[in-house]
Amino acid sequence: MKYLLYITLLICYSYNVTGQNLKPEYQKFIQSFITDIKADRKEAIASAVQYPLKRENPIPSVKNKADFIKRYSEIFDADLKKEIISSNIDKDWQEMGWRGIMLNSGTIWFDLDGKLTAVNYESKYEKDLKTKLILSQKKKLHSSIAVFKEPVYVLETSKFRIRIDDLGNNKYRYASWSVKKSMSEKPDLVIQNGKLIADGTAGNHQYEFKKGNYVYQCAIIILGEKDAAPARLVIYQNGKEILMQDAKIVSR
Repeated sequence: MKYLLYITLLICYSYNVTGQNLKPEYQKFIQSFITDIKADRKEAIASAVQYPLKRENPIPSVKNKADFIKRYSEIFDADLKKEIISSNIDKDWQEMGWRGIMLNSGTIWFDLDGKLTAVNYESKYEKDLKTKLILSQKKKLHSSIAVFKEPVYVLETSKFRIRIDDLGNNKYRYASWSVKKSMSEKPDLVIQNGKLIADGTAGNHQYEFKKGNYVYQCAIIILGEKDAAPARLVIYQNGKEILMQDAKIVSR
């Protein structure tokens, strides 16, 4: 879904929620963040981050404080810092209920405990890096699935390895292999023209693919029961569930 699927969904949902002016305790840590950005206090900012800090797929997430400090300038370029530094706490930052606090239309997100949870911005460095990484991925895939706009997810169940790619124009592709096979091999199954379905406002969503009398659903579980799997594959035949397997997210 184009930079951090979950975060992008979160932003879309937030448009339907009325923002609230910040409470004094929230204003305090937002002001500290703005001040730290202005002074490039990398360590102070790094201490306020909730890790891992996700980046646009296939760029690796920021793993920890040391990784953040190393990559700080790759994420916070001059344009992003200008947006943050010039922001008005009373006008540009809003509390969006349990979702947290956002800058403008969701460029930056904090939780209500003052942790930086998302940076929905791509610097030129990251855009160029993303292009290079996608090209590298395409070279390693089987030629039959090497054409796509952006990678979305790689999931693994006990039996299957599943790759979901964004083909552009809100169309998605499903490719699957036996879990023992490599993605450089020809997929056992490929389904085109899948669609994304959002499930409520918690960020849960699924990709649905139809082939004949079969429907394949790959659910991504952002908010679920304790210890629930992060993803799930469900297959239906003529409307009847014939398979359901929990899945782990290998990459996103």
